[in-house]
Amino acid sequence: MNFLYPGFLFALLAIAIPIVIHLFNFRKFKKVYFSNVQFLKEAREQSSSREKLKHLLVLFSRILAITFLVLAFARPFIPSTNTHKPGSRNVVSIYIDNSYSMESVNKEGSLLDEAKRKAKEIVDSYGLNDQFQMLTNDFEGRHQRLVNKGEFLQQLEEVKISASARSLQQVINRLQAISDNNNHIGYLLSDFQKNFAGTQQLKTNEGESLNFIKLNSNDLPNISVDSIWSLSPVHQPNQLEHFVVRLRNFGAEDAPRVALKLSINGQQKAIGNISVAAGKSVIDTLSFNGLTGGLQRGVVRIKDYPLTFDDELNFAFNVNNEMSVLHIYGNPTEKYVSSLFASDRYFKLNEAPESNINYSSFSAYSLIVLTSLRSPSSGLAQQLKAYVQNGGTVALFPNLDAGAPVYTSFLNSLGLPSVVQINTGNPVSSSVDLKNELFSGVFDEVPKNVDLPVVNRYFSYASSSAMAKENILQLPLNSFLLARYNLGAGKIFLSGSSLDPKDGNLSRHPVFVPLMLRIAFLSVRSFPLSYITGTSDVLECRKVELLKNQSLKLVSDKVEVIPDVRQSPGKTLLYVADQVKKPGFYELKKGDATLAILAFNDNRKESDMHYADEAVLQRLFGKPNIKIFNSKKDAQSLQVSAKNSSTELWKLCIILAIVFLAIEILLIRFFNHTKNINTA
Repeated sequence: MNFLYPGFLFALLAIAIPIVIHLFNFRKFKKVYFSNVQFLKEAREQSSSREKLKHLLVLFSRILAITFLVLAFARPFIPSTNTHKPGSRNVVSIYIDNSYSMESVNKEGSLLDEAKRKAKEIVDSYGLNDQFQMLTNDFEGRHQRLVNKGEFLQQLEEVKISASARSLQQVINRLQAISDNNNHIGYLLSDFQKNFAGTQQLKTNEGESLNFIKLNSNDLPNISVDSIWSLSPVHQPNQLEHFVVRLRNFGAEDAPRVALKLSINGQQKAIGNISVAAGKSVIDTLSFNGLTGGLQRGVVRIKDYPLTFDDELNFAFNVNNEMSVLHIYGNPTEKYVSSLFASDRYFKLNEAPESNINYSSFSAYSLIVLTSLRSPSSGLAQQLKAYVQNGGTVALFPNLDAGAPVYTSFLNSLGLPSVVQINTGNPVSSSVDLKNELFSGVFDEVPKNVDLPVVNRYFSYASSSAMAKENILQLPLNSFLLARYNLGAGKIFLSGSSLDPKDGNLSRHPVFVPLMLRIAFLSVRSFPLSYITGTSDVLECRKVELLKNQSLKLVSDKVEVIPDVRQSPGKTLLYVADQVKKPGFYELKKGDATLAILAFNDNRKESDMHYADEAVLQRLFGKPNIKIFNSKKDAQSLQVSAKNSSTELWKLCIILAIVFLAIEILLIRFFNHTKNINTA
C-alpha cells in the first residue's frame, strides 16, 4: 500500500492523547452522604475487571478512529501489479490542447492555464526516473523525444495558444507513436470541442492506457466570417467586382445587423449589415470597383465579442492588366475573331497564319483560337497538345473544305476523336446547355422560343467513353456544334462547324460574342483566395521557372518559409508542411521579385464553441482502457486512479473512523452503565 500524501502520517502521533487519558484517569470519586445507612446495602459496586475492560475497549476505539482518520487524509492506495512491469520506467505522454478555444475563461482562469497546472500536478506525482513526452497542436519535432521531469516542466511553461487545429484521432495517432513501450500512459487535457472530438469511432492500440481530463467551459456565442469567393471569372482593372461572403452564427441567439466591412489594400471598398439567425449561416454579395492592376490584399471584418480570432478573413488575388490571345487562321478574310477581341483593350490579340507559327511563344498565351486551317500539321498538333496539358486552352473551328481525313489525323494527334463524316443538307438548329458554366450570368432571362445558331454543314465526330466530353451546343443525332474536352490540366473547345457563313450562322449569331468571351475568361487559371494555417500543406501558384540554384520563399513580417517546390502541369506546387503557423499575407518571392501573395486564415473549426460531454466521448471509444475524468476533481486523485489502475482506500478509512467513533459512544453510554460510589 502506498500513500499519496505521506506527510499526513505524522498526525498519527495524536494516538498518544487517548493513551495519556487512559493512563492518568483524572475522574474523581464523589462522596455521597446518606441519612440512613440502610441504603448502603442496596448500592452495588462496579467490579474492577469489568471497569478495566470497558476502559480498554474505549481506548482501542479512540486509537483506531484517530488512526483511520489520519490515513484518510494521507490518501492510501494499492497499486495494481497487472498493468506495468515492476521496476521499469513509466513513459508518460501528456497532450495539452492549445487551440483558440482554450482561451475561454472559467473560475480557474483560462482553460490553457488550468490545463498546464493539472499537467504539472500529474507530472509531480511520478518518480524522478520516469520519462515524459509533451504534445500540443503544433506537433513540433522537439516534442517527439522523451525528456525528464525538469525538461518537461520547462516545455510546459513554453506552451502558448496556437492557430493550429487538430482532430482527436490525429492527436491519438501522434501520442501512440511510442506505444511500443509497455509502461506507456497517455493523458489528454482539453475542452473537447465537438469539432475536435468528431463523430466517427476512434481507433486506439490494444492495451493502450489513455486518460481524458475534460476541462469545463460554457458554450459561448460566436459569429464567424466563414468564407469568401468571387463571382467574377477574371479580375480586370476598373471593372465591377462581386465577392460573396458567408457569415455563420454558432450561438443560440439571433445576431441582428452585424456590421461587415471589406477592404482592399487597406482601403475600404464595401460595407454591409447582415442579420444571422441562431445556428444558421447567411451569405451576402459585396460589389465594388476601382481596382488597379497587380496583386491585391483583401480583408473582410466584423466585430464580435468575446471570441475575436475568426472576425477577420484574409484573401488575395491578382488583377491582370491584359489577357494574351493568339489567333491562328487559315483564311485571312475571316475577321470574326479579330473583330471580337480587338474591340476590347483588355485583350492583347496576336494573329498568325498557319504557315508562320512561333511555337515557342505558346506558353505566353491564355487562349489559342484556331480557325479554318487548310492543312494543320502534326507538328502543330504536338505543340498544342503539350500547351493544353500544361493548362492552356484551345478553341478549334475546323475548315470543312479541308476534308475529314485531314482533320482526323490532326485531331487524333491532339488526342481528340476522329471525324466520322461531313453532314450537309437543310439547316439544323442547335440546343444549348444553359447549366454550363460558359453561360453563367449570360442570360438574365431565357425566352421560351430562344433563337439559337443553325448550321447546314458540320462534322460528326466519333464518340468515345474514354474521353471526358461536355456538350455545350447540341445537334441532332448525337452530334454537337460545340463541345469541351479536358486534356491534362487544360481544355479544348471543339466546334462541329466552321465560322464561314456558308456553313451556318454561328459567327454572326448573338450568342457567339458571349460564348467566346466566356471561353477566354475561363481560360485564365484561378487559384485559391486563401489557405488555412496548419492545415493547407500544399499551395498553388502560376507556373514558375527556376534555374538550378534558384529557390522560392514565403515572407511575412519576420517570418520566412522555404517551401519544397514541385512542378505540375500548368502550375507550381509549394509544399510548406506545418511551417506557416500565423494568419496573414505571405509574399512569394523569387530573389527580390514578388511573384504572388498568399493569404492564410485560422481554422474555422475552432469557431464552434460547443463541447462533447463525457458520454459522447465514451461512445467514441467504448473500450475499458479509456478513462474520462472531469477537471472538477482533484488532478492528483485523477492521476492516482489512472496511473496504474490503482485502488484508492481513503473512503474506506473515513467509514472505519466513523464506525469506531460510534463504537466508542455506544461503549460509554451502554456498557455496564453504573456509577462508582465511594462510601464514607
